[in-house]
Amino acid sequence: MTSPRVIVGSDHAGYDLKENLKEYLVSKGFRVEDVGPDTKDSVDYPDYAEAVASRVAGGQGDLGVLVCGTGIGMCITANKVPGIRAAILYSEFAARYARMHNDANVVIFGGRTMTPEEARKYLDVFLQEEFEGGRHRRRLEKIKRLEERNRGNCEGGKDVVPQKG
Repeated sequence: MTSPRVIVGSDHAGYDLKENLKEYLVSKGFRVEDVGPDTKDSVDYPDYAEAVASRVAGGQGDLGVLVCGTGIGMCITANKVPGIRAAILYSEFAARYARMHNDANVVIFGGRTMTPEEARKYLDVFLQEEFEGGRHRRRLEKIKRLEERNRGNCEGGKDVVPQKG
């Protein structure tokens, strides 16, 4: 059986934590592709979020790991890529449910908001869980349909009424 492939990326604020998590993943037997950056020089996080998310959505990776200062910018950007379900792992609870209920395929950390030990712990919790399916699969299908309806559509302001079930 082939080990899962993880695509990692960061901006300058997340560089050190990305490097730490990359080493950790390799030590656990994961195949890791690092899309950058290769230094702590200032870079724009959307470039790296898109690189990771596009590879995961395209099937070149099983999981994406992104790190910026807070995780917020990377999360916003990654979730713009159709098929991506990115989640910031800021606690063990968030890590557990990002996998069990949301089937996240990109996980995000804040290099300025948590220690490497915390990030590793949250990553371990996430990796140990499995997607529950059931009612959660139905909800993810709704998100997929939302993406499909809005692909290339920037006409905001449509009346959307939540549907039961």
